[in-house]
Amino acid sequence: MSEHRGSGFDFSGHLRNHALGTQGHSIPRATSTGTTIVGLIYKDGVVLGADTRATEGPIVADKNCEKIHYITDSIRCCGAGTAADTEFVTNMISSNMQLHALHTRKRPRVLAALTMLKQRLFQYQGYIGAALVLGGYDSTGPQLFTIAPHGSTDKLPYVTMGSGSLAAMSVFESAWKPDMQEQEAIDLVVAAIESGIFNDLGSGSNVDVCVIREKETKMLRNYRKPNERAQKEQSYKFARGTTAFTKEEIYNMIVKEDVLGLDNTTPDATATTEAMDTDAS
Repeated sequence: MSEHRGSGFDFSGHLRNHALGTQGHSIPRATSTGTTIVGLIYKDGVVLGADTRATEGPIVADKNCEKIHYITDSIRCCGAGTAADTEFVTNMISSNMQLHALHTRKRPRVLAALTMLKQRLFQYQGYIGAALVLGGYDSTGPQLFTIAPHGSTDKLPYVTMGSGSLAAMSVFESAWKPDMQEQEAIDLVVAAIESGIFNDLGSGSNVDVCVIREKETKMLRNYRKPNERAQKEQSYKFARGTTAFTKEEIYNMIVKEDVLGLDNTTPDATATTEAMDTDAS
């Protein structure tokens, strides 16, 4: 009797890791990435926020990267995780949403982008390292979702994701309220991102904010710069001649070359041609 395997969850990876651990091998671990991304629904729309630090392990690779990605004119997506994965999966869904709008001749809904993203991430079982906050405004009003790397989703009035999400969520839990005014919502999002910046080593630099209304989307790039470098209190430049040296040599690195026209030939070129003819004979 042949074994029939239907669709569903597969826990063979857990059994493999357990067997490797009992044999003394190191168990594979997920890559730890750093980011703070948030979103909330206010009275007239959605406000999204993100920090701007990109890291390569302990190294800050980019101090001012963009983590709020374009999907459509009224939909944006914040990405946490592997930078390449968040960049390309949102670009692909943005292209698919444009084709969807051309096919239906209607303004695309946030739920359509959510379905495309969750299906793509679930298909790869978490190997696409993208944790996303999707927000937008459509015919049903303001919408806000989170999408985990494995494809699971949540629909909440305020959300946080990334390594600084706990610090940001503590700010939301203490200050969020329904039907907030726009400036109140922006200030709360900025406070949540700054909480992640100051309490999480993987988050840092500046605060990006995106405000999505029914008929307008406003991107506030570098809205706040909490980590701007201050002026140094003293100069660390040394006066010329401070360091002693025994010898100085100056090389002229400019090479001058005479270039003649097509009708003129240089003596060196003529000699070379004669030599080539002699060898050929």
